[in-house]
Amino acid sequence: MVAFGKKLKEYRFPEWERMIFNIRNCTRYYINYKLMKKKVRQYAHQIQVGEQDRNQVLKEFSRMLDHQIEKIVLFLLEQQGILASRIEKLGEQHDTVLEQAEFGKISELREAYRAIGQDLLRLLFFVEINAIGIRKILKKFDKRFSYRFTDHYVTTRANHPYSQLQQVFKHVGIGAVVGALSRNIADLQNHHGSYFSIYDHPAVALQDPVIDSIRAAVDRLTHSTNCLRFLGQHALIIHDDLPTPATEEPIDEQRYYFMSLVLNLGNTFLYMVNTYIIVPTADDYSISLGAAPTVCGIVIGSMAIAQVFSSVYFSAWSNKSYFRPLVFSSIVLFFGNTLYALAYDLNSITILLVGRLFCGLGSARAVNRRYISDCVPVKIRMQASAAFVSASALGMACGPALAGLLQTNFKFYVVTINASTLPGWFMSLAWLIYLCWLVISFKEPVYESQQSNSANNSSTVTAIVVHSSSNGLAQPLLSSSTVEEKPQKEDQEFDDSEEAPEESHKPATTIGSAYRLLTPSVKAWIFLYFVQLLIYFMLKYAMEVLLSESSVVATFYFNWSTSKVALFLACLGFTVLPVNIVVGTYISNLFEERQLLLASEIFVLIGIIMSFNIAIPYSVPQYVSSALITFVSAEVLEGVNLSLLSQVMSSRLARGTYNGGLLSTEAGTLARVVADGTITLAGYLGESMLLNVTLIPSLLICLASITATFLTYNSLY
Repeated sequence: MVAFGKKLKEYRFPEWERMIFNIRNCTRYYINYKLMKKKVRQYAHQIQVGEQDRNQVLKEFSRMLDHQIEKIVLFLLEQQGILASRIEKLGEQHDTVLEQAEFGKISELREAYRAIGQDLLRLLFFVEINAIGIRKILKKFDKRFSYRFTDHYVTTRANHPYSQLQQVFKHVGIGAVVGALSRNIADLQNHHGSYFSIYDHPAVALQDPVIDSIRAAVDRLTHSTNCLRFLGQHALIIHDDLPTPATEEPIDEQRYYFMSLVLNLGNTFLYMVNTYIIVPTADDYSISLGAAPTVCGIVIGSMAIAQVFSSVYFSAWSNKSYFRPLVFSSIVLFFGNTLYALAYDLNSITILLVGRLFCGLGSARAVNRRYISDCVPVKIRMQASAAFVSASALGMACGPALAGLLQTNFKFYVVTINASTLPGWFMSLAWLIYLCWLVISFKEPVYESQQSNSANNSSTVTAIVVHSSSNGLAQPLLSSSTVEEKPQKEDQEFDDSEEAPEESHKPATTIGSAYRLLTPSVKAWIFLYFVQLLIYFMLKYAMEVLLSESSVVATFYFNWSTSKVALFLACLGFTVLPVNIVVGTYISNLFEERQLLLASEIFVLIGIIMSFNIAIPYSVPQYVSSALITFVSAEVLEGVNLSLLSQVMSSRLARGTYNGGLLSTEAGTLARVVADGTITLAGYLGESMLLNVTLIPSLLICLASITATFLTYNSLY
């Protein structure tokens, strides 16, 4: 990615430079990131050659960082005072304008308040870009010295009664300005003067684009995590690392169409239903075709095997079209489910497996992710990502639930309709209806031949017109990187571990280019990246073993019917959204991601250990409670794990054939293939050994992931 120091230079506010200080001294109120970075390298060299000891370096670096934060905070307070003064002056006109009830003056006064709101947005962006610089330099220091300096520095500074760090990270005082703006704009909403007050009715949100943008900026600045953000992390649709100022850009109707998004989400939902609708009946179907019940592992896993390959060609196909891959997916899934249903009357396990392979070849989840990351506007992309995850979770729950309802047995001419074949016929009909809806309603985004080239070569920052507080003339919020400045050697330096900008702007079209788009911290600490992949593999393996063998295990130990197995799996699936709401809304605001990661791994381990059949007889409460602990913990772990993975991946992995979503899909699919293969192989030892034999790899992988997490714990910020 582009060096942060270069981005910091591009994101300066030129009117502050002209009005307040000389343009040559343009870093006066920003963190001097290049200087701090250079000092970190110098300190590392000095300690290596023995010129300074560690304690002296820590003291000097702390003092330097204190100075950088102090200049940011003093400028922040100065600008807050200016904004408060402007609000006070407008307040002197407020009552008079409302009494006169002149629409023109009321409109002018409202726009004047909104102009202050735009300046407040600019100030919030100033604080945010400096806060990111502080986090980056602290992380760089920790990695250079393998020392937990961040914990010490943040704890000692943030808890001090005269903390300046609180001003940067907690935006102390900004809330008062936001409140004053909100109250006055709400008061002007009615031309006759409104009796509505934001303080009397706190639950009623003020509908104003400027206030909405300010709220979004404040939430982003405080890193507050909510349910929507937590759900969006599961999709691994990577967003830009650096913030961009809020703009009121119109939605490009040539690229985004709401019904097209709905159709992509519908594809995601139906595919997850298709994946899990056969789980409760796969063992009975295998027996009816003369195979062992544990062959259900291969029956279920064959879809995942094909998905390993289909994800790649669908991702490549989506570079040229979204409509045609979705049509092809629907047709393939229609024929795949038809073959799956016909296998019973043809008495062929081969036809059954071919049908499931066809279903896997129709997996268009890579296309669904690409549409969200490429076509959905940034302002609603997080909602779309959360909807993608919700559709997946709902499909995962509805699949087994539908299997429990489709309990019948009759013949339609020569075709047998029973509990084993009806899921196939049901999904064939569902995909046929979806295909008709797709053809009628989907709108293909416009592909402009020069669009990607112009986007890659452009290094300018969008100009945002705001009102100047001094002369009322429109000025750009951000300076363009094309503004002619005398080049300085220091400004042209890139981080020694970061990529050149022209390479970082290219999407990943090969596996090698995808690897090169990993951030430098990952290349330097590649073990950390593989630890996160190991954790993702572990949780997907544990979940697949639990779900795929549930029918065989529950029938063998408890003599459960298909309906009971379906109800059990549906209940597990329906826990996904409530758990994510609780974790995303409350728990993630109380603990760090690394703490949640480790705690979730430990709970997965507890669930796996509880699942072993050690005591005889194996009881229903033991099985259900252990399955619930394992499944819920793995769901929580997945969100945290994908969040950490997204942090070590370049934002350029959001585009191109080998994007972050595809890579995560491939890793998870591989885990499912291995898990389903393990179930089938363990079946040769007998059904009585199946449970314990399949749990042993889960236990070993989980222990390995916990050990690796402990080894990298101090690097997980």
